[in-house]
Amino acid sequence: MTDRELIRYAVADAQAGGQRRPFAKAVRAGDFVYVSGQVPTVDGEVIVGNIVAQTEQVIANIIDVLALADCTLADVVKVNVWLDDARDFSSFNAVFQKYFIDHPPARSTVQSPMMVDVKVEMDVIAYKPQR
Repeated sequence: MTDRELIRYAVADAQAGGQRRPFAKAVRAGDFVYVSGQVPTVDGEVIVGNIVAQTEQVIANIIDVLALADCTLADVVKVNVWLDDARDFSSFNAVFQKYFIDHPPARSTVQSPMMVDVKVEMDVIAYKPQR
């Protein structure tokens, strides 16, 4: 794959205080778009709230990143989810299905210790052929 086939989106933004990060929010490799893990932040700060509020924010962040590559949730083919507390699974799933019920992706969900105050992290892979 040549550099022209790789497009890196937003390596510096408000979520990082305007500083350059050592990773991109997303990378397009051919027809696939790989979105880096998103946590429930607004302007670089973790939002206060339960798993429902945090999941809503994570999905909103994913929607924003996908838009950089002209993609939507309907283009998502794979989702990886990390939950801080496995007891949050049902509440997380209730939010998740609101956004993906009509176009369900493949998904993995695991429990893992998270950053301070973060209850959920998600990354996605989208498929949208370039024209």
